[in-house]
Amino acid sequence: MNINFMQIVSASVVLFAVLDIIGSMPIVIAMRDRGEHIDAWKSTLVAFVLLFGFMYLGEALLKLFSIDIHSFAVAGAIVLLILGMEMVFGLQIFKQDAPPNSASIVPLAFPLLAGPGSFTTIISLRAEYADINIIIALILNMLFVYVALHSTEKFSKILGVAGVYVTKKFAGIILLAISVRLFMTNLSPLLSSISQ
Repeated sequence: MNINFMQIVSASVVLFAVLDIIGSMPIVIAMRDRGEHIDAWKSTLVAFVLLFGFMYLGEALLKLFSIDIHSFAVAGAIVLLILGMEMVFGLQIFKQDAPPNSASIVPLAFPLLAGPGSFTTIISLRAEYADINIIIALILNMLFVYVALHSTEKFSKILGVAGVYVTKKFAGIILLAISVRLFMTNLSPLLSSISQ
């Protein structure tokens, strides 16, 4: 095993920025306010399994369905755009017809935690770092995600009602910006591949 401390630190920082669990906290609080149950363990486990699986099978799986990573990223960007619009404009676009406790998986584990951005990042990291170092970095990040999700009520109490409202609106705008950037970054390569 080629364990390298610097690679673990670098990969951890990149994954921390992409997963952005701190930025997702207002979304989690908003879902809880709507009465949805968030299972921190289930969300963390599903996100880890998806990211770990995509690390080795992602490109092959997308090719199996004749989907390239850019198409996948554009689709994920649209989902994030809708989530951001819900937060900023106080809309409810996603219907509450999902099975109980499903919010822990969709949209939390996927596409917020394990989504196009993190999937693309995992594949990119494999080109630079040894797999074992990426896996350790992923585990460390998932531990932090679990602690953060488990502490949303404390986070909510610290901010208060007004603080949660403002943070939610701000996070919604950030989410909209991320979705637009993800969309625009992947739209050009997608259109180029279609025109060929």
